[in-house]
Amino acid sequence: MKENTMKAMILAAGRGERMRPLTDATPKPLLEVGGSTLIEHHVRALAGAGIHELVINLAWRGKQIADFLGNGSKYGINISYSDEGPEALETGGGIQHALPLLGSDAFWLVNGDVYCEFDYPERMLAPGAVGHLLLVPNPGHNPAGDFGLVGERVVPTAPETWTYSGIALLDPQLFVASTPGKFPLAPLLVDAMAREAITGEIYRGRWVDVGTPERLYALDRELE
Repeated sequence: MKENTMKAMILAAGRGERMRPLTDATPKPLLEVGGSTLIEHHVRALAGAGIHELVINLAWRGKQIADFLGNGSKYGINISYSDEGPEALETGGGIQHALPLLGSDAFWLVNGDVYCEFDYPERMLAPGAVGHLLLVPNPGHNPAGDFGLVGERVVPTAPETWTYSGIALLDPQLFVASTPGKFPLAPLLVDAMAREAITGEIYRGRWVDVGTPERLYALDRELE
């Protein structure tokens, strides 16, 4: 296995409202696609990249996820859990809550409700940057995109836009001024973009936002 000293975090605390009724009894990361649960696809990809330390946040039916994955030994890695209690802290709050487990260095962040075949290289952020976003061509359900890319800098608006994949390399310094609690990640990213502190790249490999049962079933058919 490759050696990679970076840590990674999988966001897995959400309720999965758009996936109901599938997520009424099962947390979204444990829904299956292509013969494995969504979260296992991420765990195996990160392990295959040589990342040995993984943090997963939990809220909705989080015990099922922890019981399923265990301490990570069956995947050859170590998994730590950041339990947010009965109500998820959203993306930003969830990451900040997990920072004591992630340490002071930049880490890979992965949204648990996407499917992607990115290879998670060991990488440093550019000087002055606090984040690096993986951007993808806009899917049909997000035709307006999220952000622009000018050179290597991600900007809030541009003539040509791209969709944020849910995968990023983040520096804990991005959260230095944040108050603990429930808050989204996007406003922090936009504020950092204003300081030219967010870089990005375009990924054109297989990527799916598995946000609805229809997309889950379509991806399952594609992978099988």
